[in-house]
Amino acid sequence: MNIIWLGHASFRIEIENAVLLIDPWLDGNPSFPADNRADAIAGATHVLLTHGHGDHTANAAAILKETGAVLVGIPEICALLGGEDAIGFNKGGTVDLNGAKVTMVNAVHSSSIETEDGPRYAGHEAGFMIAGEGHTIYVSGDTDIMADMDWMGDLHKPDIGILCAGGHYTMDMARAAYAAKRYFNFSTVIPCHYKTFPALAQDAQVLIDGLPGVDVKTPEVMEIISI
Repeated sequence: MNIIWLGHASFRIEIENAVLLIDPWLDGNPSFPADNRADAIAGATHVLLTHGHGDHTANAAAILKETGAVLVGIPEICALLGGEDAIGFNKGGTVDLNGAKVTMVNAVHSSSIETEDGPRYAGHEAGFMIAGEGHTIYVSGDTDIMADMDWMGDLHKPDIGILCAGGHYTMDMARAAYAAKRYFNFSTVIPCHYKTFPALAQDAQVLIDGLPGVDVKTPEVMEIISI
Protein backbone atom coordinates (compact mmCIF):
# COMPACT_ATOMS: atom_id res chain seq x y z
CA MET A 1 0.00 0.00 0.00
CA ASN A 2 1.23 3.48 -0.86
CA ILE A 3 -0.12 6.70 0.65
CA ILE A 4 0.96 9.92 -1.05
CA TRP A 5 0.10 13.37 0.30
CA LEU A 6 -0.82 15.81 -2.45
CA GLY A 7 -0.90 18.84 -0.16
CA HIS A 8 -3.72 20.28 1.96
CA ALA A 9 -6.32 17.49 2.40
CA SER A 10 -5.58 15.70 -0.87
CA PHE A 11 -4.18 12.16 -1.02
CA ARG A 12 -3.41 9.41 -3.49
CA ILE A 13 -3.87 5.96 -1.95
CA GLU A 14 -2.75 2.88 -3.89
CA ILE A 15 -4.45 -0.07 -2.22
CA GLU A 16 -5.54 -3.49 -3.50
CA ASN A 17 -6.28 -2.93 -7.20
CA ALA A 18 -7.47 0.63 -6.71
CA VAL A 19 -5.85 4.03 -7.03
CA LEU A 20 -7.96 6.36 -4.90
CA LEU A 21 -7.70 10.13 -5.09
CA ILE A 22 -9.09 11.67 -1.91
CA ASP A 23 -10.35 15.27 -2.23
CA PRO A 24 -7.89 16.00 -5.05
CA TRP A 25 -7.42 19.78 -5.10
CA LEU A 26 -4.35 20.31 -7.29
CA ASP A 27 -4.84 23.34 -9.53
CA GLY A 28 -4.62 26.42 -7.35
CA ASN A 29 -3.46 24.48 -4.30
CA PRO A 30 -0.51 26.55 -3.02
CA SER A 31 1.12 23.49 -1.46
CA PHE A 32 1.02 21.35 -4.61
CA PRO A 33 3.71 21.77 -7.32
CA ALA A 34 1.89 22.03 -10.64
CA ASP A 35 4.52 20.02 -12.53
CA ASN A 36 3.60 16.93 -10.46
CA ARG A 37 -0.02 16.91 -11.60
CA ALA A 38 0.29 14.14 -14.19
CA ASP A 39 2.03 11.81 -11.74
CA ALA A 40 -0.51 12.57 -9.02
CA ILE A 41 -3.52 11.49 -11.07
CA ALA A 42 -1.96 8.77 -13.26
CA GLY A 43 -3.96 5.54 -13.22
CA ALA A 44 -6.64 6.85 -10.86
CA THR A 45 -9.58 4.47 -10.60
CA HIS A 46 -11.77 6.44 -8.18
CA VAL A 47 -12.13 9.95 -6.79
CA LEU A 48 -13.51 10.09 -3.24
CA LEU A 49 -14.95 13.38 -1.96
CA THR A 50 -15.61 14.00 1.71
CA HIS A 51 -17.69 17.18 1.21
CA GLY A 52 -18.37 19.98 -1.23
CA HIS A 53 -16.02 22.82 -0.34
CA GLY A 54 -13.81 24.08 -3.14
CA ASP A 55 -10.53 23.13 -1.49
CA HIS A 56 -11.72 19.52 -1.79
CA THR A 57 -13.81 19.42 -4.97
CA ALA A 58 -12.57 22.19 -7.29
CA ASN A 59 -10.64 19.84 -9.62
CA ALA A 60 -12.82 16.75 -9.31
CA ALA A 61 -14.80 17.12 -12.55
CA ALA A 62 -11.66 17.79 -14.61
CA ILE A 63 -9.79 14.85 -13.09
CA LEU A 64 -12.72 12.51 -13.68
CA LYS A 65 -12.77 13.53 -17.33
CA GLU A 66 -9.00 13.24 -17.76
CA THR A 67 -8.57 9.88 -16.07
CA GLY A 68 -11.86 8.07 -16.54
CA ALA A 69 -11.98 7.54 -12.78
CA VAL A 70 -15.33 7.07 -11.05
CA LEU A 71 -16.62 9.55 -8.48
CA VAL A 72 -17.48 8.08 -5.08
CA GLY A 73 -19.26 10.02 -2.37
CA ILE A 74 -22.51 11.16 -0.87
CA PRO A 75 -25.37 11.16 -3.44
CA GLU A 76 -25.77 14.94 -3.65
CA ILE A 77 -22.12 15.47 -4.63
CA CYS A 78 -22.30 12.61 -7.10
CA ALA A 79 -25.39 14.16 -8.70
CA LEU A 80 -23.64 17.52 -9.04
CA LEU A 81 -20.24 16.35 -10.27
CA GLY A 82 -20.13 12.67 -11.09
CA GLY A 83 -22.28 11.73 -14.05
CA GLU A 84 -24.03 8.42 -14.62
CA ASP A 85 -21.14 6.21 -13.50
CA ALA A 86 -20.74 7.82 -10.08
CA ILE A 87 -21.09 5.65 -6.99
CA GLY A 88 -23.35 7.50 -4.60
CA PHE A 89 -23.77 6.01 -1.15
CA ASN A 90 -24.30 7.22 2.39
CA LYS A 91 -23.12 6.94 5.97
CA GLY A 92 -22.96 3.34 7.12
CA GLY A 93 -22.74 2.06 3.56
CA THR A 94 -19.76 0.11 2.23
CA VAL A 95 -18.64 -0.12 -1.40
CA ASP A 96 -16.03 -2.38 -2.97
CA LEU A 97 -13.58 -0.37 -5.08
CA ASN A 98 -11.38 -2.88 -6.90
CA GLY A 99 -10.88 -4.85 -3.71
CA ALA A 100 -10.66 -1.91 -1.30
CA LYS A 101 -13.68 -1.81 1.02
CA VAL A 102 -14.73 1.80 1.69
CA THR A 103 -17.27 2.63 4.38
CA MET A 104 -18.67 6.14 4.74
CA VAL A 105 -18.69 7.43 8.32
CA ASN A 106 -19.80 10.61 10.03
CA ALA A 107 -17.98 13.95 10.24
CA VAL A 108 -19.04 17.31 11.68
CA HIS A 109 -18.40 20.27 9.39
CA SER A 110 -20.47 21.89 6.61
CA SER A 111 -20.80 21.15 2.90
CA SER A 112 -21.68 23.30 -0.10
CA ILE A 113 -20.46 23.93 -3.62
CA GLU A 114 -20.08 27.46 -4.96
CA THR A 115 -22.12 28.23 -8.05
CA GLU A 116 -22.89 31.38 -10.03
CA ASP A 117 -26.02 31.69 -7.91
CA GLY A 118 -24.19 31.27 -4.62
CA PRO A 119 -23.56 28.24 -2.41
CA ARG A 120 -25.49 25.07 -3.28
CA TYR A 121 -26.21 22.28 -0.81
CA ALA A 122 -23.84 19.36 -1.39
CA GLY A 123 -25.13 16.74 1.02
CA HIS A 124 -23.64 15.97 4.41
CA GLU A 125 -19.94 16.04 5.18
CA ALA A 126 -18.35 12.62 5.74
CA GLY A 127 -15.22 10.61 6.40
CA PHE A 128 -14.14 7.20 5.13
CA MET A 129 -12.84 3.93 6.53
CA ILE A 130 -10.75 2.30 3.80
CA ALA A 131 -9.90 -1.37 4.38
CA GLY A 132 -7.46 -3.44 2.35
CA GLU A 133 -4.13 -5.27 2.40
CA GLY A 134 -4.53 -6.03 6.10
CA HIS A 135 -4.98 -2.39 7.15
CA THR A 136 -7.80 0.05 7.77
CA ILE A 137 -7.28 3.75 7.08
CA TYR A 138 -9.51 6.34 8.73
CA VAL A 139 -9.79 9.42 6.52
CA SER A 140 -11.42 11.93 8.84
CA GLY A 141 -12.45 14.50 6.25
CA ASP A 142 -12.94 17.97 7.68
CA THR A 143 -14.25 17.53 11.21
CA ASP A 144 -13.96 18.38 14.86
CA ILE A 145 -13.82 15.79 17.62
CA MET A 146 -17.12 13.95 17.90
CA ALA A 147 -18.51 11.25 20.14
CA ASP A 148 -19.07 9.04 17.07
CA MET A 149 -15.32 8.51 16.99
CA ASP A 150 -15.79 6.20 20.00
CA TRP A 151 -17.82 3.56 18.15
CA MET A 152 -15.99 4.18 14.88
CA GLY A 153 -12.69 3.30 16.50
CA ASP A 154 -14.15 0.31 18.31
CA LEU A 155 -15.99 -1.13 15.30
CA HIS A 156 -13.56 -0.45 12.45
CA LYS A 157 -10.30 -0.54 14.44
CA PRO A 158 -8.29 1.60 11.98
CA ASP A 159 -4.54 1.36 12.41
CA ILE A 160 -3.79 4.36 10.16
CA GLY A 161 -5.31 7.79 10.70
CA ILE A 162 -5.34 10.57 8.12
CA LEU A 163 -6.55 13.41 10.31
CA CYS A 164 -7.40 17.02 9.56
CA ALA A 165 -5.45 19.00 12.12
CA GLY A 166 -4.85 22.56 10.94
CA GLY A 167 -7.37 24.33 13.15
CA HIS A 168 -9.62 27.30 12.28
CA TYR A 169 -11.86 25.27 9.93
CA THR A 170 -11.30 21.86 11.57
CA MET A 171 -9.89 20.40 14.76
CA ASP A 172 -6.36 21.57 15.49
CA MET A 173 -3.23 19.57 16.32
CA ALA A 174 -4.02 19.32 20.03
CA ARG A 175 -7.62 18.26 19.41
CA ALA A 176 -6.53 15.73 16.78
CA ALA A 177 -4.04 14.26 19.28
CA TYR A 178 -6.76 14.08 21.93
CA ALA A 179 -9.15 12.32 19.54
CA ALA A 180 -6.46 9.86 18.43
CA LYS A 181 -5.58 8.95 22.03
CA ARG A 182 -9.12 8.74 23.36
CA TYR A 183 -10.94 6.98 20.53
CA PHE A 184 -8.41 5.12 18.41
CA ASN A 185 -5.38 2.86 18.56
CA PHE A 186 -3.42 4.10 15.57
CA SER A 187 0.05 2.86 14.78
CA THR A 188 0.45 5.57 12.12
CA VAL A 189 -1.03 9.07 11.91
CA ILE A 190 -0.70 11.47 8.98
CA PRO A 191 -1.93 15.04 9.56
CA CYS A 192 -3.49 17.10 6.79
CA HIS A 193 -5.39 20.33 6.18
CA TYR A 194 -2.46 22.33 7.52
CA LYS A 195 0.33 24.60 6.20
CA THR A 196 -1.77 25.64 3.19
CA PHE A 197 -2.91 29.06 4.45
CA PRO A 198 -1.66 31.41 7.19
CA ALA A 199 -4.78 30.73 9.28
CA LEU A 200 -3.82 27.06 9.60
CA ALA A 201 -1.14 25.39 11.73
CA GLN A 202 2.23 25.54 9.99
CA ASP A 203 3.75 22.41 11.52
CA ALA A 204 2.65 19.24 13.30
CA GLN A 205 4.87 19.37 16.38
CA VAL A 206 1.95 19.60 18.81
CA LEU A 207 0.44 16.46 17.28
CA ILE A 208 3.77 14.64 17.38
CA ASP A 209 4.32 15.59 21.03
CA GLY A 210 0.77 14.58 21.89
CA LEU A 211 1.07 11.05 20.49
CA PRO A 212 4.12 9.38 22.02
CA GLY A 213 4.54 5.87 20.69
CA VAL A 214 2.60 6.62 17.50
CA ASP A 215 4.43 7.01 14.20
CA VAL A 216 3.30 10.50 13.19
CA LYS A 217 4.42 10.97 9.61
CA THR A 218 4.75 14.44 8.08
CA PRO A 219 5.71 13.70 4.48
CA GLU A 220 6.60 16.21 1.82
CA VAL A 221 4.14 16.57 -1.04
CA MET A 222 4.42 13.58 -3.42
CA GLU A 223 6.59 11.62 -0.97
CA ILE A 224 5.53 7.96 -0.93
CA ILE A 225 4.63 6.36 2.40
CA SER A 226 4.72 2.58 1.92
CA ILE A 227 2.97 0.50 4.56
